[in-house]
Amino acid sequence: MEELDLILESVKQDMDAAVKHLDHAFQRIRAGRASTSMVQDVMVEYYGAMTPINQVANVSIPDAMTISIQPWDRTAINAIEKAIINSNLGFAPSNNGENIILNVPPLTEERRRDLAKQAKSETEQTKIVVRNARQDGLKELKKLDGVSEDVVKGVEEEIQTYTDKYVKLCDEHLKTKEAEIMKV
Repeated sequence: MEELDLILESVKQDMDAAVKHLDHAFQRIRAGRASTSMVQDVMVEYYGAMTPINQVANVSIPDAMTISIQPWDRTAINAIEKAIINSNLGFAPSNNGENIILNVPPLTEERRRDLAKQAKSETEQTKIVVRNARQDGLKELKKLDGVSEDVVKGVEEEIQTYTDKYVKLCDEHLKTKEAEIMKV
């Protein structure tokens, strides 16, 4: 019985991790407003080491369409600017010597549709991970010896219930993100 609980817990953890990854992926998809999460994955070459931008500068949002990046070390300003350009985020940084300003342009209708497609693609990938977690759980279940068929069937149904729940959760997250993206 302990092995069954471990299998169920493992499946649930894998599905939870998949949904958390989806949320993180959705944060990187911009929805018209400036957000610090848009630049959180930018890596800056700082004294020879690749360092996350939030460890070399203060990233803030002065208004809905602007991201301000103020380096703690002014000598790093050119490296930060270069990292932003190389990250393919689509921003043109402006450098005033003390900080870097990123203006977030309003989204066109075509760009909104592309971002919605990207969100849908991320959701589909997450659903695949959820289904793979179900398959892994069912394979582990088949390997167990000395467990009655009724108990195995019950655990299989519970795994399927988790799968349905997490797939539905992915769809709800997508619906919310699409509404956020398409909102003008």
